[in-house]
Amino acid sequence: MSTHSLPAAPQFTRLIPLLAAIIAITPLAIDMYLPAMTMLATEFHTPITDIQQSVSLYLLGYSAGMFVFGPLADKWGRRHFVIFGLISFMLTSLALALTTHIQLFLILRFLQALSGAAATVVIPSYVKDIYGKDTAKGMSYVMLIMMLAPLIAPSIGSFILTLGNWHMIFLLTSAYAFIITIIALYQLKLPNDMPHNKQKDPLNQVSFLKNYKIVFTKPGVALNIMVSFVISFAFFSYITASPFVFMDVFGLPPEQFAIIFTANVGALMLANVINSRLVTRFGADALLRIATVLAVIAGAFLLTFNMLNLDYRYTAAALTPLMGCLGIMSVNADAIVLMKFQKEISTASAVIGTLKFGCGALGGPILALFAKNSATPFATLMLCAVIIAAVLQTLIHIKKGHT
Repeated sequence: MSTHSLPAAPQFTRLIPLLAAIIAITPLAIDMYLPAMTMLATEFHTPITDIQQSVSLYLLGYSAGMFVFGPLADKWGRRHFVIFGLISFMLTSLALALTTHIQLFLILRFLQALSGAAATVVIPSYVKDIYGKDTAKGMSYVMLIMMLAPLIAPSIGSFILTLGNWHMIFLLTSAYAFIITIIALYQLKLPNDMPHNKQKDPLNQVSFLKNYKIVFTKPGVALNIMVSFVISFAFFSYITASPFVFMDVFGLPPEQFAIIFTANVGALMLANVINSRLVTRFGADALLRIATVLAVIAGAFLLTFNMLNLDYRYTAAALTPLMGCLGIMSVNADAIVLMKFQKEISTASAVIGTLKFGCGALGGPILALFAKNSATPFATLMLCAVIIAAVLQTLIHIKKGHT
């Protein structure tokens, strides 16, 4: 069955909540244990900076897993990797709940990330199978549901700590993966899950690295992947810097920061609702361009407010629309890339995911090079990222005009 015969069929669109639940294991794994970092440092008798390394290790492991598992899923079939990844994620989460040594904890976090990558790298290709030319709409639905995870994960972690200790957080993560695994075993079945004939499938005749070469050399792909990369860099810069900006620079208590953080997650969710309604009418390219222009304007306001040393409310007011624009930019940039592929779609997803999460470790070190008592470097970085995205889109438009 062709992928074009599947889009939007009711028996397949019902899988969207399951796909979102699978991809949500990553934000849950990253955000749920954040409130327990001080407790972890105390119990492991180690500086909190060692515990913070577990976030970077997770991002690096997830990036590496995306790189490895994407082409393998294209070759051997997607469902195998979803089930393998979920089971491995469940077991590593259980092991994390039982560990008593910081070194083993860090190793297990890396392995947990690899498992998460195996389960989630193929999700965009499932969405493309279901929605076809409306992939951007489908990705908006998935991202909308998935964003509930970072919205509620820190609160869940804090609530668990009031009932018990940090071990319960990883036990809950393991239980979540177990439930999703059982559902996936019975529900996650699409006609294109496996190559129809492994011996005749030309994808099985090419090497692992050649698969990546196919993706990067496909006309019109490299620049679009770079757009996705810089958008993600801006997003991870926000994740890395926002606690410092609002709690250290502006001196807000954690409760007020949580409200601002929640507002920005809400902006991302609203942006995906808007995108899902408009993308079928105007197309992913047009919405990407519009959102980029608006992001540059919001980024310029963000930098101006901080250069003028205005109250934190101005920074918050500029960040909310900026994050919404980044949400629209992200789903459409990814969809534009995915729509260019058929057989190598999981590899294309892997390229996007590898770059996205690989850049997650860059925001912190770059921001650390700048002043410690100002939000201006953060605002500058955000503005530069969206300006680069705008320049890359201009180059894409120019190249299209010459072909």
